[in-house]
Amino acid sequence: MKHLLPLCLFLLLGSVALNAQSNEQITSDAQKALAAFDTPGFAIGVIKDGKVLLSEGFGTRTAGKEETVDGNTLFAIASNSKAFISTAIVKLHEEGKLDLDAPVQTYLPYFQLYDEYVSQHTTVRDLLCHRVGLGTFSGDAIWYKSDKSAEEIVRQIRHLPQAYGWRAGYGYTNLMFITAGEVIRSVTGQSWAEYVRENFLTPLGMSRTQTSVLPLSKMDNVATPHVTHRNNLPLKMAPWEASGAAGGIISSTNDMLRWMRAQLGEGTVEGKEIFPDKVQDQTFKVHNAYGGQLSFSATGLGWFIYEREGKAIVTHGGGYDGMYSRVLMIPELELGIVVLSNSMTGLSSALASRVRDLALGLDDTNWLAKATEREMIGRENWDQKFEEPKASRVSGTSPSLKEEDMIGTYTDPLFGEFEVAKSGSGELELRFAGSPRLNANLSHWHYDSWKLEWHEPHAWFDFGTVQFLKNNRQQATGLRFDVPNDDIFFEELEPVKERK
Repeated sequence: MKHLLPLCLFLLLGSVALNAQSNEQITSDAQKALAAFDTPGFAIGVIKDGKVLLSEGFGTRTAGKEETVDGNTLFAIASNSKAFISTAIVKLHEEGKLDLDAPVQTYLPYFQLYDEYVSQHTTVRDLLCHRVGLGTFSGDAIWYKSDKSAEEIVRQIRHLPQAYGWRAGYGYTNLMFITAGEVIRSVTGQSWAEYVRENFLTPLGMSRTQTSVLPLSKMDNVATPHVTHRNNLPLKMAPWEASGAAGGIISSTNDMLRWMRAQLGEGTVEGKEIFPDKVQDQTFKVHNAYGGQLSFSATGLGWFIYEREGKAIVTHGGGYDGMYSRVLMIPELELGIVVLSNSMTGLSSALASRVRDLALGLDDTNWLAKATEREMIGRENWDQKFEEPKASRVSGTSPSLKEEDMIGTYTDPLFGEFEVAKSGSGELELRFAGSPRLNANLSHWHYDSWKLEWHEPHAWFDFGTVQFLKNNRQQATGLRFDVPNDDIFFEELEPVKERK
C-alpha cells in the first residue's frame, strides 16, 4: 500500500480540470498553430462538465479574404459523421427496432461481399467497426463525387477483393457506413439524414448543421475548402450525397459542442433523453483492437479508443476535400474537444491533442514543433509520390493505337462505365459515368499512356495517367490507371473495352 499511495497521488495531481482560466492558454496555442500550419482558418470548441469553455474561430473562411471564422462557421466534419450513424443504429437496437448482431442481409437482402459465407454472416455490428475483411479505403473510387444512389454503391461492393481474414484484422472502410445508412432506411423508412435530423439535430438544437452541401449556397458563414499543399487552393464543396452516411455532415463548433454534451451525458441533456444511456455501452466499447503490442488502440462503433495517462480517449478524425476535423473526448473527465478546419493539415489533430494533454496535466512546450515536423514529413512524402512517375516519362514517343480505336465504352464491374470520346474542342476525353466531376481531357504522355487533365481540381489527387491496353492485333482492350494518392484507388478499376 505504501507504494500505491504515492502513485495514486501522482495520478490525481497529474490530471487537472480545465476551467475558464485555461482559455488564455488554448487561445494562445490556437493562434500559434494558425501561423505554423499555414492554415486559412479553423474553429475550436471545448466543453467541460456540461459547460462550454470555449467556442472560437481563428483566421479566415476563405484564403485572401477578410471573412471571420466563429463558433457558427460551417465546416464539413466528414468522417466525424460516422458517430451519428453508429449512435442511430445502436439507438434503434436498444429500442428493439433492429438487432446489432443480425446479418446485414436481414435488412438489405442485396448486400454481398467477396465471399458467400461472409456475406451471409456479416452483421450490422461488423459494419461499424472496420473488421469485414476489406482494405483501408478500398472501394472509395465507387462513391467519390458520384451521382449514384447509396443502394447502387452498396450493390457494387461485392466486386472488392478480400484484404485480410474476416473479423481477423482491421481495414477502415467508408463503404460499410454507407451500407449502415441504408440499414437505417430499411428499418425506419427514413434516409439516414432524415433520421439523424429528427432524432439528434433538432432535439439538440443543432440548427445550423446540414446533412448535404446543397443548402449551403443559400447560407452565410460557410468556410471554403482549401488544398494546403497547393498554395491553399480554394475548392468548391464536393458532393458527398451518395456517401453521406460515411461523412456527409456539415457543422459548426457551437453545434458539435451540443452533440458532445449528449455523448458525455450518456445520451441525456438537461433531463431530456436524446438516446438511451445503454447506447454507449456499445459505441464506446472496444470491438476491434489494431494497435501494436505496447500500445492500446481499438475501434468502438463509429469511434476510435486509446489510452493516455490511465484515461480512455474516445475520438475520431474527419477528412473532406479541403477540410480536416477532429473530435476528442475524455468521458471520465467529462471533457470534449472539437477542431474544424478549412485545410488539409494536421492542425485539427495536433491542437485537439494539445488541449487533451493540458487537461491531463501534461505540458509539452515542444508540441507545436513536433506537430509541424510531422506535417513537413507528410508534405515531402506527398511530393515524392509524383516524382517517380513523372521522372519515368520517355520523350519522343508516339501512341501505337489509333484514336478511332481508343474511342468507345469501357466497363469495370466495380465502378461501371467509362467513355473515351472527342470533346467539343476535338480533344480526347475520358468520361466517368455517374461521376462526371471526375471527367478529364487526355494529353499524350508517352507510348500508349495519356495524362489525365482533370476538368476540375481534386483534393486527394492531382497528377495521373491512364494507359490504353491492347491485344496482339493492335486493338484497344482496356484501361490501366496510375493516379498516385492515399485514398481514391483508381488502380482497383480495370475497365475492359466493349466491342460490338
